[in-house]
Amino acid sequence: MVKIRNIELGKFPILLAPMEEITGAAFRTICKEFGADLVYTEFVAADGLIRDVQKSTQKIDFQENERPIGIQIFGNNEAAMCRAAEVAAKQKPDIIDINWGCPVKKIVKKGSGSGMLQYPEKLVKITEAVVKSVNIPVTVKTRLGWDESSKPIVTLSEQLQDIGIEAITIHGRTRAQLYSGVADWTLIGKIKENPRMKIPVFGNGDVNSSEKALEMRQKYGVDGVMIGRAAVGNPFIFREVQHYLKTGQLLPPPTIKERIEVCKKHLLNEILHKNERAALLEMRRQYSGYFKGIPNIKQARIRLMEAGDVETVMEILSEV
Repeated sequence: MVKIRNIELGKFPILLAPMEEITGAAFRTICKEFGADLVYTEFVAADGLIRDVQKSTQKIDFQENERPIGIQIFGNNEAAMCRAAEVAAKQKPDIIDINWGCPVKKIVKKGSGSGMLQYPEKLVKITEAVVKSVNIPVTVKTRLGWDESSKPIVTLSEQLQDIGIEAITIHGRTRAQLYSGVADWTLIGKIKENPRMKIPVFGNGDVNSSEKALEMRQKYGVDGVMIGRAAVGNPFIFREVQHYLKTGQLLPPPTIKERIEVCKKHLLNEILHKNERAALLEMRRQYSGYFKGIPNIKQARIRLMEAGDVETVMEILSEV
């Protein structure tokens, strides 16, 4: 049984990665229904939480049926990160996760996200301060390092464990790679081989199928895998992976009817949490996943991207 403190996640948990403008409450709930063992909020800026910015505070709202859930924060200032963790902790999530992995330029240039991988000592110092500022488990999501010449993740993981984090998720790319090339899990495997490492180590990067999830468990010994881009518009992947790991059998892909019904449900759930325009914009990131591989879908997908109201979207979906 994989545990983060007293939070039981199963024998080999499948996690939903935090993704900006994707993993809002509506999508998290659907992924939980399809078998995600642990979900995270969109990453939220420490400064935004401290200033009580509506967009930031909205991101950390969640429902009881989403548990276990982690609120993920990012920033580059020790005091701000600690204060943000305290604000997030008042929501009573199961976990506070620190984002030291986001490669987006506007975040990195401020020294946040994977930008902090250039300053590992400061990264450890801020993380330790956050751990001490809250009473709930603190975890970290990060990358192998800044670039090919700087991959401190094996040592860094041990240092982070020693200052009190209770799990770590590692994306098998450097910041310089962004999302290009193939994720390298070799160093993630080396972390698991380290006899001093006792906390759960989750792997992330290119887990886009049931077979890939099993391969990463068998080859690198990770305690679980985190799925990001492969889940966008495809919450079914959690059901498929869970079934395959338990039975060794591949489930058939979801029918077109099921995809349409889940897509409709997703949209309606989005509207419950956001205004109609925001919900429609957010769903545009999901349509390609929901209808990937369906023949003659191109025109319908273009119309979905252009639709300006819910009624039009529902009509288009009913015609697919």
